[in-house]
Amino acid sequence: MHAFPYGTTYGATAAPTRVAVPPSLALPAIEAAFTRQLHPYWPRLQEKTRTWLLEKRLMPADKVEEYADGLCYTDLMAGYYIGAPDDVLQAIADYSAWFFVWDDRHDRYIVHHRTDAWDELRRTLHAALDSPRAHRHHDDPLVAGLADSVGRLYAFLSGNWNARFARHFHAVIEAYDREVRNRIGGVVPTVEEYLELRRLTFAHRIWTDLLEPSAGCELPERVRKNPAFRRAALMSQEFAAWYNDLCSLPKEIAGDEVHNLGISLIAHEGLTLEQAVDEVRRRVEKSISEFLEAERDALRFADGLADGTVRGKALSVAVQACVSNMRNWFSSVYWFHHESGRYMVDSWDDRSAPPYVNNEAAGGK
Repeated sequence: MHAFPYGTTYGATAAPTRVAVPPSLALPAIEAAFTRQLHPYWPRLQEKTRTWLLEKRLMPADKVEEYADGLCYTDLMAGYYIGAPDDVLQAIADYSAWFFVWDDRHDRYIVHHRTDAWDELRRTLHAALDSPRAHRHHDDPLVAGLADSVGRLYAFLSGNWNARFARHFHAVIEAYDREVRNRIGGVVPTVEEYLELRRLTFAHRIWTDLLEPSAGCELPERVRKNPAFRRAALMSQEFAAWYNDLCSLPKEIAGDEVHNLGISLIAHEGLTLEQAVDEVRRRVEKSISEFLEAERDALRFADGLADGTVRGKALSVAVQACVSNMRNWFSSVYWFHHESGRYMVDSWDDRSAPPYVNNEAAGGK
């Protein structure tokens, strides 16, 4: 049974239940002002993504049975891309689930110092991103899974959007490679280096790109580069990345991670753990207030696009939908971190080895 915050709004898929949020992680601004929604397709989405993980051999059957629903990967996407056509949301959710599995494989390769295996995977993922059809039946389920999910995403908009998405994800793969080198070398990036790297490893541009097929409209460059629109998009993603850092800090310290804003603050700014937590929380709260300001400007910009033409009206509606979903990202990310078994480190037998990961397949014992 999934837990949902009391009094929020979502599809008629579950009864609301209060989630206990630790005081150190509670954000009253989110709970009060960011109403949670859930796409009505969610129950089917959860079922189909679970089946997809099995069919693509991305998780062993026993792991899927025991952990897939509790990890809440589909909940995260169903709370974000409200209004997306069902097939678009399904492709996004499968890609998102793939992303989490990839992130876990990446972590295990680092833990077991399998740099050769990582280099081969990195090379092949780049190739699959450019030619998904040629890699759908690749021997490595991770490569085949990317090819399948990305190939479906490429069907919704134009070749220009596909090229932009691919360009953005190529940069994410390379950023993951930098994380491999940093972690194996024990290098903690400076705060500024980390913030730049984090925008890539969290795939800020990817999740923003996916707002467009969800709205059924490819946005022209003049819209995507509008300062208010870009600022609102950035703040929604920064919130997610920094809140993730806040919630992940115990897990990542236990796993000898070097990539966390709190860890960079401790290593390079001389902060204590308590001070670092306070600083990360301050940045999280600032991202909320900055988003609210940018959101107002972005919605005014959207209104101005309705110039009396059919195209102008359609563009205005699409931008409003994108900005609305940027807002949804706040509540979806927030509750995901308190519902997902991915962050319940205290319940794991080994705080450095997630129970939902196939450790042996990644070279462990």
